Amino acid sequence: MRAKISYAVTAAVLVVYFLLVGSRGVLLIETGTPLTVTFGVAVLILPVIGLWFLWKNTQFVRRANQLAAELDAEGGLPVDELKRLPSGRIDRDSADEVFARRKAETEAAPDDWRSWFRLAVAYHDARDTPRARKAMQRAIALHDGRRLGV
Repeated sequence: MRAKISYAVTAAVLVVYFLLVGSRGVLLIETGTPLTVTFGVAVLILPVIGLWFLWKNTQFVRRANQLAAELDAEGGLPVDELKRLPSGRIDRDSADEVFARRKAETEAAPDDWRSWFRLAVAYHDARDTPRARKAMQRAIALHDGRRLGV
């Protein structure tokens, strides 16, 4: 729940920021000189890109949460079996062992979104965010019946 609140607050702050930047772009365009119109259009492009990125990221998070809920209902969510150091950090050998099992599971069933979801969690636990995201995108695509190259 805390993560959802943090995400919502961050998204709201970004939207306000995009509105402020957009209003400055409009003011520059209203000035009417060729230079300010050019800058105004350039400034308006930034909030558009930002809003698109925020929208796509929000869709990704919602879909990943839907898959997690579905997998939880099936009783297939990965159990946190990682050993932790006294500091609370994940033990690297433990993470490598779990990751090897998840990778083998995914290689054995490459068209199963569940195995890709669990692999994404293993990548996340190993702090490999880009690969975690790609694995989750693959899980979402397979769940939706789409083919996606990884």
